[in-house]
Amino acid sequence: QVQLAESGGASVQSGGSLRLSCEYSGPVYSNLCMGWYRQAPGKERERVATIDDGGSTTYADSVKGRFTISQEYVKNSIYLQMDDLTPDDTAMYYCVTMRVCQLPPNVWGQGTQVTVSA
Repeated sequence: QVQLAESGGASVQSGGSLRLSCEYSGPVYSNLCMGWYRQAPGKERERVATIDDGGSTTYADSVKGRFTISQEYVKNSIYLQMDDLTPDDTAMYYCVTMRVCQLPPNVWGQGTQVTVSA
C-alpha cells in the first residue's frame, strides 16, 4: 500500500520561501507520476506541479517561475521549492501519485499547511 508523508509546511511572510518534502513508501511502480496539489479555504483543489519518472515537469500557470518540483530516487522523495510566496499561495498542500500524469491522483498524502502573510 502506497503511503505519502509530507513535511515542510509553515507560516512565512510574503516574498519568503519554503521547501516541501514528500516521502513515498510502499510498492514501487515503473512510470509513476508524482506531484503536488493545494486547496485554499473555500476554493477547489488545484494541481500545482507534477514530475514523471523521466523527470519531465508541469506547473500551474499561477506558480510558474516561482515553484520548482524535483525528485530524489535514493530517498524515494519529491520536493517543492516555493519562492517569492504570496498570500494567494496560502493553502493545504498535498503530495499525490498518479499512474499517468494526465490522470487524476490515485493516492493522497495527509497534507501540510502553508500560510503566507502579507
